[in-house]
Amino acid sequence: MDSTVANAGTDEKTWGGGNQPLKASYGKMMMWFFIVSDALTFSGFLAAYGFSRFKFIKEWPIADEVFTHVPFLHGQELPMIYVAFMTFILIMSSVTMVLAVDAGHHMNKAKVTLYMFLTIIGGAIFVGSQAWEWATFIQGDYGAVQTKGGNILQFGENVTVDGKEKFKRISIDEFAIHHTTERAEHDRSSGLWFVTEASLPPYTVGEIYDGLAANENILVRTQIINENGEKTILSREESLKQIKENGKLVVKGANLHVNEYGTALFADFFFFITGFHGFHVFSGVVINIIIFFNVILGTYERRGSYEMVEKVGLYWHFVDLVWVFVFTFFYLV
Repeated sequence: MDSTVANAGTDEKTWGGGNQPLKASYGKMMMWFFIVSDALTFSGFLAAYGFSRFKFIKEWPIADEVFTHVPFLHGQELPMIYVAFMTFILIMSSVTMVLAVDAGHHMNKAKVTLYMFLTIIGGAIFVGSQAWEWATFIQGDYGAVQTKGGNILQFGENVTVDGKEKFKRISIDEFAIHHTTERAEHDRSSGLWFVTEASLPPYTVGEIYDGLAANENILVRTQIINENGEKTILSREESLKQIKENGKLVVKGANLHVNEYGTALFADFFFFITGFHGFHVFSGVVINIIIFFNVILGTYERRGSYEMVEKVGLYWHFVDLVWVFVFTFFYLV
């Protein structure tokens, strides 16, 4: 009997609802559990990316050559500028979230409303910027040729900039020679009911070869990175030979099967990891909007606590922290 009473007293003390483990409420603890589990998920994705990059380290695209675009500044190569802007906006939105949480601790409704609004604007800008970056990545810029072995061959010419020789990329649109013959895509109107085919490439390998042969200044650059950290540039003779004998498919832009920047695995990881993170940011923006309207309606004033703002703030800081790792893995390393 004494043992039963003792156990009952212990249960009441530990689980009776009167104490808060780690000085946190139940809702805040559950948010921490979610953050830890989600962090493990992102860690697995980034670890897989790291192993894959190490395996294909000599073929991996160079970030400074891939992410060079800025909205409204077409034709100018500004490596990493817009990605840095996106990162700055997301970090600043985390700062405004901290200010919103602090204002909630002081029961200052006006400041909570202001800083929550700024956080939402920052998140919306980031999501829109990421959508634009995806569209630019998918559309491509210069185009390339994929070989039978799966390698990507890019085109350009050697130019001198500030006394140093540099390989300047050239778009396939500038030198490809159109042939008069045309080929239609397979579809049901042709009687091929059970045959599917992707959209036709902008040019055939023959059109690229003829254009390359007609422009003596154009060279081919492979996706293989040499000991100097630069992609290997072929001689004029080897350039023509590679296109003629090994050219398989003309590529423009990127998708889950092939991309003009290098190995297809890079695009797969880019779409999956940045898309997964983008979904988290979009979800955070939606949740912030809901909390924002609750703040305006005075819901948390009547409760006497802005803890809900603090909970969503934990999620938002987590999303920002994950982007720091994604930014480091994809764009800086």
